[in-house]
Amino acid sequence: MTPLEAFLQSHQVFSLEELARALDLPEEGTASRLLKYHRRTGRVKGVTRGVYATMPPGAEAANFLPDRYLVAAAVRPDALFSHHAALELLGAAHSDWRVCTLFTARRRRPVSLGSVEIRFLDHPPALKRKGEESLGTLQVTRDGRTLRATGPERTLLDGLRDPGTAGGPEELLDSASGFGVLDLKLVKRLLQAYDEKLLWAAVGWFLEKNQRRFFVPPDYLALLEKHRPTSPQYLLRSRRGGVMQPRWNLILPESLVGAKEPDEA
Repeated sequence: MTPLEAFLQSHQVFSLEELARALDLPEEGTASRLLKYHRRTGRVKGVTRGVYATMPPGAEAANFLPDRYLVAAAVRPDALFSHHAALELLGAAHSDWRVCTLFTARRRRPVSLGSVEIRFLDHPPALKRKGEESLGTLQVTRDGRTLRATGPERTLLDGLRDPGTAGGPEELLDSASGFGVLDLKLVKRLLQAYDEKLLWAAVGWFLEKNQRRFFVPPDYLALLEKHRPTSPQYLLRSRRGGVMQPRWNLILPESLVGAKEPDEA
């Protein structure tokens, strides 16, 4: 077996840079020329500029869609999967969503993958200023490749900051309510890092709603309450109307209010 064939067998998706590095080639152009035969025979399929997928046996190039997460990681090796993509990688998402988001140090235009769009986001400015882009992140394994994603705590906060990117507020909160555990110390540290009053209130409301599930002490909620906005704020700034939550000075869509805590009768 040639080194190239061995590489193709072990890489479902790869970049020219990865191939050149693995085969110790002088430049990416050399790697591209090396792939020409395999592209003609249908062994390899171009996905986006500089990124390729190895075709499974019997698959047709026109109908084959490689894994969105592996493609995104090949496009941006520093990918930190976020929002709904993180919910899916954490096994918490209630539904599939046709948008895959990730934080990266170098943004670029979205990549279309069939009906899926891969979006590349800047790291949150507050974390970037403090050099804490990796705060609240973890590693996950997907098809033999190690990826980085925001953990439950960070995914909850990033989702509350931008519910639309997390599949909508209902999807976000239904999914987050199913987390097995939340590290409350990490939640507090993230809240301090973001330092947004609306976020303190939103997290406080969510944890109060799920107080028994996540074993949230009353004094913890009282601490969060101290940081709430001084005047009522909408969770969704683009949507008017809703239900006021007086303790948190938070106005929520009606669809989020009234449901019982998941472990209540």
